[in-house]
Amino acid sequence: MSVVRTYAVDMGASGIKCFVGTFDDAGFKLEEIYRFEHETADFFIPDSSGNFTQRTYWDDIYIYNNVIKGLKRYRKDVSDKLNSIGIDTWGTDGQFINEDGDMISKIYCYRDHRLDNMVDRIMAKIDKRLIYQITGIHFQPFNLSNQLLWFVENRGYMLKLNLKFLLMSTVFYYYLGGVVKVDSTLASVTQLMDARKRVWSEKVFKTLGIPIDIMPEIVDPGTIVGKLSDPLGEFVGLKDVSLIAVGSHDTASAFAAAPVENIDDALIISSGTWSLIGKLVPEPITSDEAMEANLSNEGGIGNIRLLKNCMGTWLVQELLRKWADEDGRKMSWDEVLNLTRKAEPFTSFIDPDDSSFYNPPDMEEAIKNFCRKTGQRVPSDRGTILRVVYESLAMKYRYINEQIERVTGKKNRVLHIVGGGSKNVLLNQFAADSTGLRVLAGPDEATASGNCMVQAIGLGVVKDARHSIDLIREAFKIEEYEPKNVDRWTNAYSMFKTLVNP
Repeated sequence: MSVVRTYAVDMGASGIKCFVGTFDDAGFKLEEIYRFEHETADFFIPDSSGNFTQRTYWDDIYIYNNVIKGLKRYRKDVSDKLNSIGIDTWGTDGQFINEDGDMISKIYCYRDHRLDNMVDRIMAKIDKRLIYQITGIHFQPFNLSNQLLWFVENRGYMLKLNLKFLLMSTVFYYYLGGVVKVDSTLASVTQLMDARKRVWSEKVFKTLGIPIDIMPEIVDPGTIVGKLSDPLGEFVGLKDVSLIAVGSHDTASAFAAAPVENIDDALIISSGTWSLIGKLVPEPITSDEAMEANLSNEGGIGNIRLLKNCMGTWLVQELLRKWADEDGRKMSWDEVLNLTRKAEPFTSFIDPDDSSFYNPPDMEEAIKNFCRKTGQRVPSDRGTILRVVYESLAMKYRYINEQIERVTGKKNRVLHIVGGGSKNVLLNQFAADSTGLRVLAGPDEATASGNCMVQAIGLGVVKDARHSIDLIREAFKIEEYEPKNVDRWTNAYSMFKTLVNP
């Protein structure tokens, strides 16, 4: 076969990486070509009443400029031929454009405090059971349903400008080629898409009072939605490059790269800033038990990801940020692991998903306060604090696995951990010990791999999802972890459960 190259832009909430996926007679190869860090900016701006409010925004111009730098790097270091580009992002946020293609304001971040009470506003307008039956999505403050309802209630006068809303991946497809479409994996997590029909739900939009015509068209993953615009192609030195809708929700791409043998007995965790814990199922499950467990039915590549958002390494990232401010340098990951290993086990636990950890001004103090409030020993040194976090994450994995097993009626026997967190050998072992499941860790760049595979399916280079998994197994080493000290973890788990079920 001739060489086919795909270009994956993997946008995470703290860093963005650009990869080249090469398909040829030797199989599949993934190479990172460019990366950059980014973060939100906090503004304190007076509103119409004169009160200063905190607003947290993304810097889309900075992100776009670096995406272009990545394409130029590809042109310089790899080739002047590129078959396609695919973009995946976190599952929230976006922005309105007017008829002339102008952004009407900065892009709010999902952690912005304007959303703190919006779940209550949603539930005041639509029956909780009804919206779950239709969309299959549980209630989170960052859902786009909340963000769009906030806009209608607080900035509704702007809708007179005949606006169109672009979800986060669509923002950058638009910048690259004027594309105003979104794939079903990203649309599915908005709490606005009919999970079975894969179209925007007229009933949900009407009940919430959000105009449905502001939304982009929903397409299937693997659809060629456009091409790199001619002037931009000339600017970066690349021509006739297809833009392909991938699993634009990064978790969809990550799950697509998990080397699962049998979906019936496999649990998957996409491990990073968030831990997305779930199982592939053929159809949405919207039973009362699934709703009460806050499980979401998110669109996959030919399937449904029945999963739950659990806090991930965000907790550690915030601790390291605080300690870097105190020390004048950032602690290395080797230091983090060494401190954690040396600390006493099972001193205290936190519920990683407690609202106090969502966006606190001081993560260390938030952890200590949680331990005080729950009558536990308060960790006093950094190693113990880190161990409390990592052990609590592993315990939450077990807790959510038990919920998923009850809802699906299927017992999981293997745990696939993919994404950047799959390189965390300590957390991987804790996960095996806590759940009692054999852990298979990797690939670490699962999102980019899944992104490239869906592009290749769209180009006709890869036959289907099964074929893509075979290529991934050949391309990446998968590390294995067997459960240890299961009885000790099980004894400690009884204490952890009292914190999540007080």
